[in-house]
Amino acid sequence: MITPPSALLRRRWLDTLLPEVVFDGWSEAAATAAAGKAGLTSGEQALAAPRGVIDLIEGFFDDAEARAREALAGEDMTGLRVPDKVKRGVLAWLAELEPHREAVRRAAARGFLPWGAGPALQRSWKVADMVWTAAGDTSEDYNRYSKRGLLASVLPAIVLHWADNPSPEDLGAFVDRRLSHASGVGRTAGRFVKPFLDRMPQKYS
Repeated sequence: MITPPSALLRRRWLDTLLPEVVFDGWSEAAATAAAGKAGLTSGEQALAAPRGVIDLIEGFFDDAEARAREALAGEDMTGLRVPDKVKRGVLAWLAELEPHREAVRRAAARGFLPWGAGPALQRSWKVADMVWTAAGDTSEDYNRYSKRGLLASVLPAIVLHWADNPSPEDLGAFVDRRLSHASGVGRTAGRFVKPFLDRMPQKYS
């Protein structure tokens, strides 16, 4: 797969920006200074991140998601139960964010978490989709959307807990609890929603 020039420029920009985010946050001033250090022209900046810092934050999370997807593709999870596969996916994503924990905290300070804004909701869904796909889920019906929606709903709490630098044991237990809660909610909702969807005309389902 060929990486587009915009993504290459954005990564180059992020490589210079991320060390500064620790001190200055995801600010326009920090982004402008980092672009200068990276030697990016104004045209290259517009190509890499037309919306400025928002696109840089998106690019940061996109890169972590892509690395997690690649790492999971190299793992043999055939012997794991489905909940364990999902947990493994979530932890793999967090592991890719680990070197830049402060950048995630700073993204939260900008309101990026707990993911109430449009781009943030899309991010939550994309991560959930990546995790479920890596777990082997190929469903195309109601289950596909309910699984991803329920996981997306607990990701903000998981990330905020992870941002406080818990021990691996504590983080694993917290993820287990959140996933178990989401699973319980899904079973309850499914009893009411699935029969309704099954009665819908095919063209609307």
